[in-house]
Amino acid sequence: MGYNDIRRKTVTVRVGQTTIGGNSPVRIQSMTNTSTLDTDASVAQCVAIAKAGADIVRLTAQGVAQARNLGAIRSGVREAGYDIPLVADIHFNPAAAFEAAVQVEKVRINPGNFVDPGRTFKKLNYTDEEYAGEIGKISDKLVPFLRLCRENQTAIRLGVNHGSLSDRIMSRYGDTPAGMVESAMEFLRVCRDENFDDVVISIKASNVVVMTETVRRLVAAMDAEDMHYPLHLGVTEAGDAEDGRVKSAVGIGSLLVDGIGDTIRVSLSEAPENEVPVARMLLEHIDSLTSAPAVCSSASVAQSLADRPAPVAYGVDFEQNSLPESFDIIEASGVNPVTELRAVFAKRISQENTKPAIIKIYYPETVDIEHLTVAASVDFGALLLAGLGDGIWIDAPHIDKERIVSLEMSILQATRRRISKTEYIACPGCGRTLFDLPSVLQKVKAATSHLKGLKIGVMGCIVNGPGEMADADYGYVGAAAGCVSLYKGKQCMLKNIPADEALPKLIQLIKDNGDWVDEH
Repeated sequence: MGYNDIRRKTVTVRVGQTTIGGNSPVRIQSMTNTSTLDTDASVAQCVAIAKAGADIVRLTAQGVAQARNLGAIRSGVREAGYDIPLVADIHFNPAAAFEAAVQVEKVRINPGNFVDPGRTFKKLNYTDEEYAGEIGKISDKLVPFLRLCRENQTAIRLGVNHGSLSDRIMSRYGDTPAGMVESAMEFLRVCRDENFDDVVISIKASNVVVMTETVRRLVAAMDAEDMHYPLHLGVTEAGDAEDGRVKSAVGIGSLLVDGIGDTIRVSLSEAPENEVPVARMLLEHIDSLTSAPAVCSSASVAQSLADRPAPVAYGVDFEQNSLPESFDIIEASGVNPVTELRAVFAKRISQENTKPAIIKIYYPETVDIEHLTVAASVDFGALLLAGLGDGIWIDAPHIDKERIVSLEMSILQATRRRISKTEYIACPGCGRTLFDLPSVLQKVKAATSHLKGLKIGVMGCIVNGPGEMADADYGYVGAAAGCVSLYKGKQCMLKNIPADEALPKLIQLIKDNGDWVDEH
């Protein structure tokens, strides 16, 4: 038994010489952060990503000039000996999408801004007739694009992001999973009516709980309308280091364990090639889990999170010999701890056993900290997101205890079960990025990491600005070369300030709004 035995059945989408969905392996993607007008740098980074083991590379194309230059980049990658397919990433500019469709193997468009105007976060009022007329505009613009893609054997990705829903969708559905799903379904219905099947869908958020819930809702919506398109999985703006890896592994892994997902990207605010080995570890762990037979699904054992106390992490609240008697310790001993523990919780629920339970999973000495981060995030994340467990215990005696405690707390925070530190919503950077994102993120972290529970966005450009960091309390956003805009929520508070003044002014903004506490 393996992943394909539990995998959701989809059509096969061809992207150049690569296929997605069907019986194809789960494909790994990454994205360049070079200027798409810099042919040599972009070719070099595409090659580096391919050498790292990715199957697909995406590049931003914010304008027609960038989209046209994708052809030169594609030629350079081929001349370097790599057949890896290239994907154009389009926001706000349908003309760039049309140009890209004749240059590369796949084009990503965002239903939130392909037809509807740029978001203003204003409430719009439509009658049902007016709303139907707005939906009709989708077909008017999308059908010619689909026909061009068919002529050029170009695949598309419909990429819905939590923070870039159109004002039209948000006015009717709110900034909700339901709105995200409907944004995708509106476009998918046009694709189906045109018999255009070379479509992959992604539906992403920086909040792991929102991302996983929305993907599951999308699958249900597609099933209800007999649609079988492949899914691309990712947690957008996940950040870097441990937190970025944990968020991605929790979100992507908790879906893969239930057979949902055909291509993935681990989005990190680091060099793009760093994303690939993490994705590879994630898929290897999923393969090890799915080698054992399934016992039950998460849906059959899910518990309500309402009025539940925050889970604990072993090593933070307890010592080994002083665990409270009011807790059960549920320990996994097999090769598939997720399946094994789901079965245990299903039995507890059937017996109406409400005693709090600490989940304990053992990891052998062959697992280093990098692999442990991914494996534990998948295993515990899949359970915690389903409402199972009141505490977690990573049993890895060969790993330093402080590292284990940090990992436990990161997993609890990623699943929104316990908030213990500042959360950073940071994009991975691309050709639109207006500053050195990794170094700026480290400076912001150094200044604000003591602000427990605060969410701070660090975004490279306005495309990934107030919308994509929709879950953030404050935002640091690239506005122009050498300039930054600062946000409180979605409201721009300071616009186009010099970059060297941005961090002190961000700190002052936090202080002025009463959210600053001094370090102890």
